[in-house]
Amino acid sequence: MSLKSIATGLCLAAALPLSAQAAVTADAIYINGKVYTANAHDAVVQGFAVSGNRFVAAGSNAEVRKYAGKGTRVVDLKGHFVSPGITDDHFHNEGGGTGIDLSHARSLQDLLTIVGNAAAAAPPGALLVSNSDWHEAQLKEQRLPTAAELDLAAPNNPVVLVRGGHSIILSNSALKKFNITPDTPVPAGGQISRGPDGKLTGEIFDNAKALVPLPHEKPLTMADILATQKALNAYGMTAVRIPGSYKGDMLAALRLWRQADANHTLTLRYTVYMPGFGFRTAKQVDDAIAGWGVKQDEGDDFVRIGGIKLIVDGGFEGGHISRPYKEPYGKGGTYSGLTVSPPAAYDAVVLEINRQGWRPTTHAVGDAAVDQVLTAYEKADADKPIAGKRWAIEHAFIVRPELVDRMKKLNLMVSAQDHLYLAAPVLKKYWGWDMASEVTPVKTYLDAGLLVAGGTDSPVIPFNPFWELYHFASRDTISDGVYGADQKIVSRTQLLRLDTINFARMIGEDDHRGSIEPGKLADFAVLTDDFLTVPVEKIQNMKALATYVGGEEVYRAPGYK
Repeated sequence: MSLKSIATGLCLAAALPLSAQAAVTADAIYINGKVYTANAHDAVVQGFAVSGNRFVAAGSNAEVRKYAGKGTRVVDLKGHFVSPGITDDHFHNEGGGTGIDLSHARSLQDLLTIVGNAAAAAPPGALLVSNSDWHEAQLKEQRLPTAAELDLAAPNNPVVLVRGGHSIILSNSALKKFNITPDTPVPAGGQISRGPDGKLTGEIFDNAKALVPLPHEKPLTMADILATQKALNAYGMTAVRIPGSYKGDMLAALRLWRQADANHTLTLRYTVYMPGFGFRTAKQVDDAIAGWGVKQDEGDDFVRIGGIKLIVDGGFEGGHISRPYKEPYGKGGTYSGLTVSPPAAYDAVVLEINRQGWRPTTHAVGDAAVDQVLTAYEKADADKPIAGKRWAIEHAFIVRPELVDRMKKLNLMVSAQDHLYLAAPVLKKYWGWDMASEVTPVKTYLDAGLLVAGGTDSPVIPFNPFWELYHFASRDTISDGVYGADQKIVSRTQLLRLDTINFARMIGEDDHRGSIEPGKLADFAVLTDDFLTVPVEKIQNMKALATYVGGEEVYRAPGYK
């Protein structure tokens, strides 16, 4: 049976009395488990039944056994915990690539040794470029390498370290190669960093990255698509939301996802937001929509177009806050982050997106950036109401109470990630302990009644969903203890909903997925531990024993029977 099989009539059957539902013979029934349904009552049941690619029942062993017939497969869960399929609401890729791999470096010496080894294996003069899935917070010294240190590691090669999606670090020879000097004009919405002595540090971020045209990544292949889903399925993951970029070429990725969908080889569901990062005018919006050749919400249960991704400020080092950064990063009180998209231009873009019938989701890290987004969304709402259209903000690290009130009035959704888990020490340096402790206040958003879904922003943060869930439960960080203990999410069911039914609501598909209920897509994961009772410190070590998409097993852990 293919992943695309459709169990006709099951949605109707779900509405019938139990005795009538039992007339449907299940392909498989699962019993003797601890099954968290994520339904409206947070029900935990013993088992469920699957026919085709849908659940047809969830309840006690006796209830689901009524769906067994000749040929029905009976699976004994042996007490294991089952969750609806785990999701990631902000995923770019799983990390890795053909560049220098710095993900395992744990000190500056580790990093420089890895760069040095890459240089020794490369022809003299060849440009060395790293993968993006690392951060200085993972290093013992918790700082970036300097341009001079990179020169020493690779004396015969220019080096560019790509860090996350917002910054790059160049050796002095790379600065020379790309003609970047202290006199180079800084593009609006970007920065070329200098040290206290006025010399370039090698760090360049956001719009200034355009000064460094790096070689194109190798063309995306079907093998890349299949490798990604294989990696994620091992963590119980069944769906992701792609906000604007995926391994370099969103349209190429979209073609491959659709091809894999047609070939019935997808084991991960994709909701895709088209890239609107450089939009500054209404005409750019119109031209892009015409050029993409896709419509919002078109697609099927495996690949669907969700909207347009915009951006208004930088990342860790460029989040636009309402006060200066701490010194020396505040540059004498003159630096409070970056405005990547000027307010007037951003307002016009959002207005046109709304008039075209599309929905935006916008990257906004600092409170000043969130303010900018809300102002534009409010203007668009006054022109054409956005209520019920599932507009969202990505990240929303820092907010003020009045901003939360404005978010609630617009009924916005919040796409939240666990950046603080990795980057806490660096954010403390930039913004101070008090503000860093406020980063990503998920509990505040939930208490205000906002819809919040969870994710990782991989490869900026590793894609492990259990690290994300552990961080939101504990507010612990990898290297610097607990930040903002008042933001802990104590309720395990509320926590798990972030990555299950809340995700489905964010993408507008909670009527047919996101929970273990009759009529919904049979996406679920058997986990290594009981998520509802496992000690909080053990959440971070959890994985999947088995993962199912549309009722079909797509991952089984070695040794699990």
